[in-house]
Amino acid sequence: MRGTVLVVDDDRKLRGLLTEYLATAGFEVLTAGRADDGLRVVRTEHPEIVILDVMLPGMDGFDACRAIRKESSVPIIMLTARGDVTDRVVGLELGADDYLAKPFEPRELVARMDAILRRGRKSAETWSYGALTVDPERRSASMHGKPIALTTAEFDLLELLIRSRGRVLSRGHILDGVRGETWDSLDRSIDVLVSRLRGKLGDDPRSPRWVRTVRGAGYAFVGVPDDA
Repeated sequence: MRGTVLVVDDDRKLRGLLTEYLATAGFEVLTAGRADDGLRVVRTEHPEIVILDVMLPGMDGFDACRAIRKESSVPIIMLTARGDVTDRVVGLELGADDYLAKPFEPRELVARMDAILRRGRKSAETWSYGALTVDPERRSASMHGKPIALTTAEFDLLELLIRSRGRVLSRGHILDGVRGETWDSLDRSIDVLVSRLRGKLGDDPRSPRWVRTVRGAGYAFVGVPDDA
């Protein structure tokens, strides 16, 4: 099996089509037609990735994403009906890892799922930068010994910045590196992702300890390794 996926969408026909396609692609598929049911599945079944529609009856996808993020760092791909930039940015601000506009090709969804899951299974050494410790093998980070709850996209960004330490990364470079392929170029989504990471690191963009903004160019990691 390639992993367990939870599909939360009130469109019964779409749920059925995705269940059939994803199962054929090698995933174990769990489904829910409402956000509250989806939350129960996340808590009891612990899926490896969640496909979450924005337009849901009762609690919408944004509220569901917010609720999941209070309890879990499971990767979330949000489905938006219009592909509206505002919907995408709001989803990213709430902790979603990716977004896909309806209608979409199931193959593209699987490609994005695979990219997220593949990044989550990479291994590497442990890095220490003063109070910050990052373990790519376990995909964990801590500050002063206390774990930092990072989403998949946030950890991918932190890892990319550290591996590129000393270089300024453009938004396009970050978009490619974090998503694994060249997606639609939405600079605002990268700014939101950087802001989320800074917030969890307790970093002040006006006096950065970890992530520096280079005006007109992009972002750079500024931490100094303990063994430097």
